[in-house]
Amino acid sequence: MAAAGLERALREAALGLERAGEEAAAALGAVRAALAAAGGAAALGKRERELFDAFLRSLAGAPRAARPEGVWQRCFLEGPPVPAFCVLLETLGCPRPSLYPREVVEVLEQFLQEGRMSALLWEVCQQPVQVGSQELQEALLNRIVCLPNHVSNKLEGKNPPVFFPQNYFPFLGGTIIQVLQKISDSLRGGLDCSICFVSHVLGKVCIHGRQKEILGILVPSLMELTKSDCIWQRICWRLVEYVPDRWMEAVVLGFVQQTPGADVLSRLLGNLVVKSMKAQFVVTQKMLLLQYGHTTAVLQNLLGYLALDSLRRALSLLQALQELLETWSSSSAVRHSPPEQQQYISKAILICLSHLKETEIESCRQELLTSMMEGVKCHLDSSLPQIRHLGMIVAESISAKINTDGPVLKFQVKVTMKFMSGVSPCDTNSCLHFSYSDDDLIPYDMSEDKEVKIKAPVYIRDCIEVLTGCEDMDKWEATVKALESLVRKNPEATREVSVELAKILLHLEEKTYIEGFVELRQRAQVAVLTTDPIPVAKYLTSQFYSLNYSLHQRMDILDVLVLSAQELSYPKSHWKTKHSGAPKPCIQLPHGSDSSKDWRRIVDERIKNKTRRFATGHSQVELASGPNEFNSVAGHFFFPLIQHFDRPLTTFDLLGEDHFVLGRLVHALAVLMYLAVNTVAVAAMGKALLEFVWALRFHTDSYVRQGLLCCISSLLFSVPAECLLEDMTEELLETQSWLGGKRRWCTPVGARPHLLLLMERTAYERQQITVLCPEHPPSTPAACGFW
Repeated sequence: MAAAGLERALREAALGLERAGEEAAAALGAVRAALAAAGGAAALGKRERELFDAFLRSLAGAPRAARPEGVWQRCFLEGPPVPAFCVLLETLGCPRPSLYPREVVEVLEQFLQEGRMSALLWEVCQQPVQVGSQELQEALLNRIVCLPNHVSNKLEGKNPPVFFPQNYFPFLGGTIIQVLQKISDSLRGGLDCSICFVSHVLGKVCIHGRQKEILGILVPSLMELTKSDCIWQRICWRLVEYVPDRWMEAVVLGFVQQTPGADVLSRLLGNLVVKSMKAQFVVTQKMLLLQYGHTTAVLQNLLGYLALDSLRRALSLLQALQELLETWSSSSAVRHSPPEQQQYISKAILICLSHLKETEIESCRQELLTSMMEGVKCHLDSSLPQIRHLGMIVAESISAKINTDGPVLKFQVKVTMKFMSGVSPCDTNSCLHFSYSDDDLIPYDMSEDKEVKIKAPVYIRDCIEVLTGCEDMDKWEATVKALESLVRKNPEATREVSVELAKILLHLEEKTYIEGFVELRQRAQVAVLTTDPIPVAKYLTSQFYSLNYSLHQRMDILDVLVLSAQELSYPKSHWKTKHSGAPKPCIQLPHGSDSSKDWRRIVDERIKNKTRRFATGHSQVELASGPNEFNSVAGHFFFPLIQHFDRPLTTFDLLGEDHFVLGRLVHALAVLMYLAVNTVAVAAMGKALLEFVWALRFHTDSYVRQGLLCCISSLLFSVPAECLLEDMTEELLETQSWLGGKRRWCTPVGARPHLLLLMERTAYERQQITVLCPEHPPSTPAACGFW
């Protein structure tokens, strides 16, 4: 009966909204009364929810006279939370003529303050998974996590404090705790419910970079709730286990950073690394081997967590130690990785060693010995004292672990080691801020020694021989440092071997430590490419899509192409001082005339007395003019890069897992398009770039999509207006449709020509170009500021 009364009230309310006035107020009051009689929003069935959803949509679109103040808001706040929240967000995105964004935001603020977000999450947790519900939950998830962005975009930053990210996400963390409490009560009562949606909310918030805000509330609460309650422990484990793999890294990292100890982390995560392959990869590979910016406390939490359970020890701790030792004992890693990363890996090895048991040491004694011998050799071969000392520390620690009954490895350098004498893992950091002394060593007398200077080659072909086959490292270093200037001084000789030299530089690896080696190599590559642009550009662009190249080499190719295009598009000298060298007209007096000096003095005094000077001016400067060398070669840089992006190779797939390189490629094309302004090929480049953007418009990676926006901005800046109107009208209209018309770039067909001209000069486009080149505004032709 109550459900039938609610249905009748909803139908009558729909008619009352059309008539407005007192009938509308009475109809809304009847809906509220019928809803209360039916037991509230939580007691409604599927049919009643659908009817209420339709009623709320009608209410949002009703005229102002049909929405009595203080009554229509309660219908949203007392009705089912999911449809109410969705209708409010839809109305905020596309405001109705009678409902302003500020009014919608006020209702959303009340929605949060009255705990309706908690009711929304709990309602989703209670609903069984049905066909098509996944898409609806995904849309709802985006609206919940991005709510501050939606509000800020509509109110242009003047949103209420509750929608500030630093306030909203801690509030969302408290809301999740309330929902988890309801889930706990439901499980204790024998009722089933799902925690998946809450896990998705947590994961999406963390991947948006808000781990600190939300976990700052969640972790302390979960620490207290899981101390002595096994149900809460299982709830916490499931909360993290059900986070999708694409968000797992952000969640795990947030928990490791926020948790005060390994025992607490073990209680909160359980055997997550055993159950989730993604979590295992993040913990044992990414955070230990690929990243090195974490603090010692994070390392202690991480490795202590792996050591606190027998299953985790066997599958994760020993595996992590093995891979750390492989990296530590790799001569290539020691040569090419920065000292900070090697110190980080050394810390991790020492912490792992402190957690090893006697039986585990016995089972891997030979492997430890082999790694120690290989690692200490490559560390002692290093030219950096810091690397050598790290090798000594780790080697002595391994030796003390595997030779408990016999002699252990000791070095002449006195290293303070507090770690291996039963000291707890929390003292690990002290062993890496070692002090050492060389007081016992007798120094050599080097007072009369003179530095031997190695002369660099003076011919390009000699440089090629040194870089490809010379064993003299001093001569090799001198060649690398002098190569750029030598190439620029000898353009004719460089053109004879330009492609060969470009190939050598592309594959050149650092044989000894040279400060700024990467920059020296890149500058030499740019010098070769700008000296002989067409053949070298053909070679580099062909190698970008070839087999057997690393991702780093492919990105090096993009960097060199962009920097070279920038240099070619500049005049040879950026500025020149404008001097007035023309002779001034004057009266010539005969030589020897005694009145010449008096005449000049009298004229100067008269001019001085009758001239008013307000300020002293500076010499005028003007932009240097000259031929744009990029004009004739722009197509050789641009078109080969854009042709084969959709062809996957065995080791390289731009449209697959190598999307970061795709993002770099998109940004490189945007810069090349920007630098091609006023060139002959700019129209053809613009048309090809629009087709490229259209093919990738729905890419899932935000970095790629940002590059596509940069491409559009560069195109609008570089392509002349008449070309846009004649050749690319339809493509631009499709692009406007894709972008959603947020900037009103185009309107109906009759206004296309006028607005397309405005599009080229719009402030939005200029703003995008400024983002593209933050160090150089659009008035100067430098487009690599963002690179």
